[in-house]
Amino acid sequence: MTQTTPSQAGSGQETARFTVPPTHPMVTVLGSGDSLLRVIENAFPGTDIHVRGNEISATGNAVEVALVQRLFDEMMQVLRTGQPMTEDAVERSISMLRAQENGTGAVDETPAEVLTQNILSNRGRTIRPKTLNQKRYVDAIDSHTVVFGIGPAGTGKTYLAMAKAVQALQAKQVTRIILTRPAVEAGERLGFLPGTLYEKIDPYLRPLYDALHDMLDPDSIPRLMAAGTIEVAPLAYMRGRAMPTFTQVMTPDGWRPIGDLAVGDLVIGSNGEPTPVLGVYPQGEKDVYRVTAQDGAWTLACGEHLWTVRTASDKRRNKPWRVMETQEMIGNLRAAHARRYELPMLTAPVCHPACEVPMDPYALGLLLGDGCITGKTTPSFATADPELVTALEGALPGTTMRHKGGVDHVLNRVRRPGESVRTENPVTGALRTLDLLGTRSHTKLVPDVYLHNSAEVRTALLQGLLDADGGPVTQPDRTCRIQFSTTSILLRDDVIALVQSLGGTAYARRRPAAGRNRSTARAAHRHDSHVLDIRLPEGIEPFRLARKRDTYHAAGGGGRPMRFVDSIEPAGREECVCIQVAAEDSLYVTQDYLLTHNTLNDAFIILDEAQNTNPEQMKMFLTRLGFDSKIVITGDVTQIDLPGGTKSGLRQVRDILQGVEDVHFSQLTSTDVVRHKLVGRIVDAYERYDDARQQAGAGPAPAEGDTAAPQPNANRGHRKRK
Repeated sequence: MTQTTPSQAGSGQETARFTVPPTHPMVTVLGSGDSLLRVIENAFPGTDIHVRGNEISATGNAVEVALVQRLFDEMMQVLRTGQPMTEDAVERSISMLRAQENGTGAVDETPAEVLTQNILSNRGRTIRPKTLNQKRYVDAIDSHTVVFGIGPAGTGKTYLAMAKAVQALQAKQVTRIILTRPAVEAGERLGFLPGTLYEKIDPYLRPLYDALHDMLDPDSIPRLMAAGTIEVAPLAYMRGRAMPTFTQVMTPDGWRPIGDLAVGDLVIGSNGEPTPVLGVYPQGEKDVYRVTAQDGAWTLACGEHLWTVRTASDKRRNKPWRVMETQEMIGNLRAAHARRYELPMLTAPVCHPACEVPMDPYALGLLLGDGCITGKTTPSFATADPELVTALEGALPGTTMRHKGGVDHVLNRVRRPGESVRTENPVTGALRTLDLLGTRSHTKLVPDVYLHNSAEVRTALLQGLLDADGGPVTQPDRTCRIQFSTTSILLRDDVIALVQSLGGTAYARRRPAAGRNRSTARAAHRHDSHVLDIRLPEGIEPFRLARKRDTYHAAGGGGRPMRFVDSIEPAGREECVCIQVAAEDSLYVTQDYLLTHNTLNDAFIILDEAQNTNPEQMKMFLTRLGFDSKIVITGDVTQIDLPGGTKSGLRQVRDILQGVEDVHFSQLTSTDVVRHKLVGRIVDAYERYDDARQQAGAGPAPAEGDTAAPQPNANRGHRKRK
């Protein structure tokens, strides 16, 4: 530890002596050829500094000597960590100490703390903050979800943010890194530049690639980018995770086209509960793909749309679900002939508001299965199970079951004293209300009031259908599946919807009428039969009929419903839109009860050159934030390249978000420039020029993009970035 011995050496003068421990060679303190000592002498011209052996003495003004004393103490603390001192580090230490002395710097943050804070080490090189403001910026990234780094060129805004992103990825705090910047056209429209799309946008992204190569093994970068772990893209392309506007999304009141949704509307999340829409972003025309699961469920999405998936290996190793783009899965859907990507299922039945129905749902399920409701005769029901006869009669008040013969039972009205013989049968009246009276076996369907009702109503209806026309199918050493058959295409689709809304899966196959074994039928089959193989989640009881229920449970139940991506095929171009929802996992229910999302969870996202975003782009970007993610936005409001008349989103956002919890604004200045020293002087010169104009009444020099007056075409978008 450095030892100091202050003593008086004349009026207003003070001498301090510092003893350097023998464990530290003097060259590490004074620098090669006394280079560090010369920096200190130049910074304290009124102080005499002498070196004899391992003792350093400083004589001069008491305040200056105290600063020299603190400087050597800080240098020794840095050297004890094994980190060498450089001329630049000494200069920055002096600057920080003078700022503290003048009351403009924080007294609780020392130069040694700033200079020894390591962020990332790679190939013998360590990345760390070099100034007090840089340290505060790095600390803010650790402690806030959204951080704005605003300052002139060369202050390390993007570089430090990328170092923190790589650090978070290596520590498995995030699963992917998203790097983006707006592609501002410099004189020519992108469409007229030569080369492919990626060749056109590559110059805008090159600084991000260069920084990546400084922080990671260059050989690993292509692999990480191919796997989607690192994504580098212009802002306009990063936003484009979208679905066609006509894609159906489940809401508490039923299906709605995604293009009709607005901020504040409710959609259904993966837990079956309503979740509000936080953002709606039109995307224009995009190439779309048909994503189909192995149970036949499908929907359309663009190539950049996000899916939560996991592989068999992920499951074995107890890894979390991963997020992948549609295009990342194309051509990689099989692993040893097995489907690779499993999709998440509803964790609970979809929650629709309960509403009254004209007929008990279980009774309606029985009648849709084995009832005759043509309207030409009194409604009847065919069954050989007395248990079902009793259950149906008990579920239909005012009705009695009259055994007609064999398996046939007629649902007669219970006549009360004084009632007219022409009083309508209550079952007939309920069927007429539901528009079911007159339907036959091949035209039956489930009314919407039952499909979009509470989970209890939907479950009871499904139980009635399965007790009548379904049953358990057992196989050795396998869980029990449920089978249901009908000749009605509409009823087939409605039963699939019921099963899917409860968190299950249903596989459909068709048995043609032609050539089918007539069995006990007296006439040839006139309609194809549609057979469903159903899996329901644990906790959903498929049967009430005792013999079927007992068989189902004796076989171990139905197992776990699962969905896998089966195919992804091009489906043309469509007008698209993307939404963001407030659900914790960002998932929402789309067509065929598939779960998907388009926000960025578990990601470290960096928006560079943010001064070249307009207010709409800035809002879009910020509202794409997913859970367990972090956003860092960097920019310099003095270097705006937007066309004349376009406001900078970075200028506006500070007024909007200042004071919002978990959002931090870090301001860096010319003193934080870590490039050539001349860059800091240039920045200061521009600031003095703007200040002089403002004092003269001319106002600051207008930044491009913030002037309301149109500019000549030749001058638009030509300002060069440093």
